[in-house]
Amino acid sequence: MGRNTRKRRSSMASKAIAASAALALGGGGLIWANFYASAHESNNNGWSQNQTKAAAAQVATISCPDVGQKLTNVPQQARQGVATELANLDKQITEAYARLASTRQAQAGDSGFVQNAIVGPLKEKRAATIDRIRIDVQRVGGQFNTSLSQLAACTTQNAAPQTNAGGNGGQQNGGQQNNGGQQQNGGQQNNGGQQQNGGQQNGGQQQGGQQQGNGGQGGNGPVAADFVDITKVQGNAQLGVGANGLPANGNSGSKGSFTTKCGTNANKNHNTDNVIVAPGVANGAHHLHDYVGNQSNDAFASDQELAAATTTCQNQGDKSSYFWPVLRLQDGSQDFDQNNDGGGKEGNVGKILQASQAQIKFVGNKKGNVVAMPTALRIITGDAKAFVNGNANANVNWSCTGFENKVQLHDKYPICPQGSQVVRTTDFQSCWDGQNIDSANHRTHVAFAAADGSCANGFKAIPQLQVRLVYNVPAPKLQNGTVVNPYAVDTFPENLHKPITDHNDFINFFSQNTMNQMVNCINTGKKCQ
Repeated sequence: MGRNTRKRRSSMASKAIAASAALALGGGGLIWANFYASAHESNNNGWSQNQTKAAAAQVATISCPDVGQKLTNVPQQARQGVATELANLDKQITEAYARLASTRQAQAGDSGFVQNAIVGPLKEKRAATIDRIRIDVQRVGGQFNTSLSQLAACTTQNAAPQTNAGGNGGQQNGGQQNNGGQQQNGGQQNNGGQQQNGGQQNGGQQQGGQQQGNGGQGGNGPVAADFVDITKVQGNAQLGVGANGLPANGNSGSKGSFTTKCGTNANKNHNTDNVIVAPGVANGAHHLHDYVGNQSNDAFASDQELAAATTTCQNQGDKSSYFWPVLRLQDGSQDFDQNNDGGGKEGNVGKILQASQAQIKFVGNKKGNVVAMPTALRIITGDAKAFVNGNANANVNWSCTGFENKVQLHDKYPICPQGSQVVRTTDFQSCWDGQNIDSANHRTHVAFAAADGSCANGFKAIPQLQVRLVYNVPAPKLQNGTVVNPYAVDTFPENLHKPITDHNDFINFFSQNTMNQMVNCINTGKKCQ
């Protein structure tokens, strides 16, 4: 099919502002200075005149409350309008971040510049947008929580020194919580620590596309502190994790599996849309996705169009859509989207890497049988905005082949030894509310199972989707506090290409017959494909 170039009926994409020189290849990146100002200096208020330059240089990104996560009860009739306004909020943040990145000189000369010229106007735009959401909800008789209006204000986030995990790679998967408060996989955490405020960023001027400082090829990450030599990481993988890095089913319950082979996006089906969170909005993701399986997924695809689409899956009964942010090598090269929204205009630069393997498998439940997924069920796992949102919804596993049963990283990219490949694994939520194919915040209709496999709140166990992506990535090098030729996932610009932002998306369009086969295989302990 090639790159997704389907019709666009209305565009909410970022325009010229996001094409600033600070984000474009060869445009100088983010020019930082003195990232080690004394701890008492504030990035919000109370700057003294002699702190101006240091404080201005410290501001790494803009952090805004995620309104969408708080909207858990939106009437169906209002959801399209609300989704459009939420996409407007993302667009506003993207534009504000681009302005932050392109005005470093002005910030260095004026301690109030960021607040007065960027954060203040952003608050006004967000307040108006949130009020339009209120009108959309109340127009159809819904209830709007007026406290959401307080989410209009954003803060700046400093480029503070990295809180080093000491080799443990940050938060363990078990420490994440779903929206219902259940802890995934027992709720254990390792001794790491979530990286904070952009890590150590020591510069950003580029020459010939190669970074000379530590701001990534696009000027907004990744940075040296985002990487770790996996051979120096203390083993932290959970017991019960199989050779493929994914949790085993256990010795009870539904022990079968169903594997579907859908390729690695060799036909380069990409777009920067997200039909789940921003239907009808072009460039709603502000970063590029790989698509395998369903070949009609873009912002404007209806369920009817998705159901009638072609698929790259060998089993033609699987027209499901599987999509995730692309992985890029920032080695000074450019790709087809260098001058596009969601690509180079928004800091997502470098060579797009095609996975060498994309393993898609559905497994059972430790406690008992699973039930069929409903057609058009949507599941998002992980959080594309985890760097600024916090890690409540983060669900990230990075490793290397040969290390998956020993080390799983969550807030670091691994540097793999020679002969070893980078691996991204994702385990999706496997409890469903039994009624809804989606929810207002795209999360509360599904949940993670407890450690024993049980589903809370009357939810039902469904087959758990597990995605394992393997990449041949030249190992980055760490030199004098900088990273040379890094790789990174595409992100919303303000999330600075942090590894914790990796995420994965799924829309179920298995035929009823194939879904029934899957459930039967899993519940009877068979391994099917």
